[in-house]
Amino acid sequence: MNAYHIFVSFKYTLTVLGSDKILRMYIPRTGAYAISIPLINETVMQQKERRKLRVAVLFGGQSAEHEVSLRSSINVIRAINRKKYDLTLIGVDKYGRWTLCREKDYLINPENPATICLSPAQSYLGVVPGQQHPQLINAANGQALPFIDVAFSVLHGTYGEDGSVQGLLRVLSIPYVGADVLGSAVCMDKDMTKRVLRDAGVPVTPSVTLFRQGGAIRNFDAIVSQLGLPIFIKPANQGSSVGVSRVNNRTAFDEAIALAFYYDAKILVEQAIIGREIETAVLGNDSPEVSVCGEICSNDAFYTYNIKYFKSDQPGLIIPAPLTASVDAAIRKTARQAYLALSCSIMARVDFFLTDQGEILLNEVNTLPGFTSLSMYPKLWAASGLDYCALVDRLLTLALSRAHEARLG
Repeated sequence: MNAYHIFVSFKYTLTVLGSDKILRMYIPRTGAYAISIPLINETVMQQKERRKLRVAVLFGGQSAEHEVSLRSSINVIRAINRKKYDLTLIGVDKYGRWTLCREKDYLINPENPATICLSPAQSYLGVVPGQQHPQLINAANGQALPFIDVAFSVLHGTYGEDGSVQGLLRVLSIPYVGADVLGSAVCMDKDMTKRVLRDAGVPVTPSVTLFRQGGAIRNFDAIVSQLGLPIFIKPANQGSSVGVSRVNNRTAFDEAIALAFYYDAKILVEQAIIGREIETAVLGNDSPEVSVCGEICSNDAFYTYNIKYFKSDQPGLIIPAPLTASVDAAIRKTARQAYLALSCSIMARVDFFLTDQGEILLNEVNTLPGFTSLSMYPKLWAASGLDYCALVDRLLTLALSRAHEARLG
């Protein structure tokens, strides 16, 4: 076995001669001696370099998409390459408490999307900001958790993809999959997304923004004169169609306003677009790639939360979408433009409407798309030649790369 040595001499310069197995020393024109000190065995150093990185998978959360997040976690955990990564599983309950989970039994009813839930907590976790280690501790006994190299959060919705957990992970100096704080916050707020995209010259669906306190008057006739009927009413800061209603008359308008304000203090009233629903997946940091386009074909009024995650007869997903080469290229180019304008990184799903007149309108950008077996993002990349396991590995690599470049900057 090779070893590393330090040769120390007093007054004289040393010339060190050696081979793979033996290091010899020659000191010209003197009988002086040198000291050879063994340091670190090369095999030990190589083993350290080959240490598996540790991934923390975060799931659950306080949002209305808690159960969707649990289902996403199942697939992500299965897809992580255990030859390259060790795992720490962190469940976030509906009160926001972080719990340390065991892979073998962290979920109850994992096969039932309606009743899936976290197992009772065995121990809660505390965070230690401002230093490399410990990052997380067992709150019951103060014992440090193993060092986490990168986090893969599937915390959908509020407190998960709105910049909150991204900011916490940044304070803990833990690299993470997904957009950074700014990109996450802007894309979570559909009103802010539209403002940024309009400024960047990206066409978006026409809408009116209403606030729970003050702001625009909730005048049905005025809104209809501007947007027409039907219209969609949705919370500004929710995902997976939570709190979204399709409105055709004044009675439904009042009910939809109340429902949307239940979930958020700011809501959007959007013009209903007659056309096709096209989605793309974007992957990367400074030079993002865009997947093939996919199309959602639903017989329902719109693609609701229940249709996405609970309905037995799922809507048709056509991948790749049947588009002309020019339209396909235009949609993919617009997706990339929006991704960069919104300061996105690592990944996002970008959703469009394609009208019967050929107009392309961006609907929304999701910086933490679903990773369930039904989710569009991994399906789009699979159709583009990147299977689920390779996609998860690529996402982790991108997270580590972004953190490394930030340290260099």
